[in-house]
Amino acid sequence: MTAVRAWRERAPFGTQLTLAIALVVVLGVAAAGVVAAVAGPALFREHLAMTGEQDPEVLAHASQAFATAATSAIGAALAVAAAACLVVGLLLGRFANTALGQARAAARAVADGDYSARIPHLPLGGEFTALAASFNAMSAQLEQVEATRRQVLADLAHELRTPVATLKAQLEALADGIDEEPDLAAMGRQVARLERLAADISEVIAAEEGRLPLERRPVGVGALLDEAAASAMPRALGVRIEVDADSAARRAQICGDPQRLAQVLANLLDNALAHSPTTVTLTASASGGGVRLAVADDGDGIAAEHLPHIFERFYRADPARDRAHGGSGIGLSIVKSLVEAHDGQVAASSPGPGRGATFTVWLPTAQADVETA
Repeated sequence: MTAVRAWRERAPFGTQLTLAIALVVVLGVAAAGVVAAVAGPALFREHLAMTGEQDPEVLAHASQAFATAATSAIGAALAVAAAACLVVGLLLGRFANTALGQARAAARAVADGDYSARIPHLPLGGEFTALAASFNAMSAQLEQVEATRRQVLADLAHELRTPVATLKAQLEALADGIDEEPDLAAMGRQVARLERLAADISEVIAAEEGRLPLERRPVGVGALLDEAAASAMPRALGVRIEVDADSAARRAQICGDPQRLAQVLANLLDNALAHSPTTVTLTASASGGGVRLAVADDGDGIAAEHLPHIFERFYRADPARDRAHGGSGIGLSIVKSLVEAHDGQVAASSPGPGRGATFTVWLPTAQADVETA
């Protein structure tokens, strides 16, 4: 048994399948031969006796003729059937070996770090099709994670240069005695920026990979707007924040995580406050089974070529200005990930540079609101 088990672990699946079919054919031929030899003559003599024939020579000749015809016919039929089964077994075994060889090659490629490898369609039945689909889904997810990892590393390397260079210059000046009173405020800002960058990048990766926990419950839109505006007031620095919501939207409820939804509005308001000289408007309106939230400013605006990329990590339409405000470049990416995690949509629009910008978030209302609407 140990030798058989070892052979089964080493032998190709197609070879095992062919041998299994061959064994079934041999057993089938043997069974047919035994049944024909034992039951056939007896049944023939019984039916011959029913004819009333009594001549021994006739009976002997008829029995011999039956045996010869039966043996020839059954033997020929079994030979043809056995040959057909073996041919089919060989072809099916070769096909299975080829298909499984492709699956094995794809698995080896993924194990070696090539996450673009996929298993082609395996027409071997529903189980193999499901196996290939599951493997390809896993491979695609690994490819996405690897692409995210590479992009994050590149982005981090780029983003870390400025704060690290500032801290290094301050420390070198202090060590060389050039500056006995380093700019502690500037160093503190850079350290805070590094802390914010680490927290933001961890959060956006978790959101993009679907690992961000959400404690969903009904959240009132009116309370969400008022709290967001009140929380942003200390950061407004003279910029007026206006809140306007129609009655239907204010009464509506969103099924979501209240802290994450507040974070969405906080990030959008921070972005608007950083680019607006006078007014930021937060509005809400009922729209298509959901609520449309909009944060608009009258500031710098966004050029048309930047709009398709505005929610990408670390993308800045005005790099110098954003760095001056200490942003990590990930706030809008977090907004997009959080909104999509709530089954919503986010978009940005702007008439052009110097003419303000509007960021719109659509979120589905809680089921109760949909049923009563």
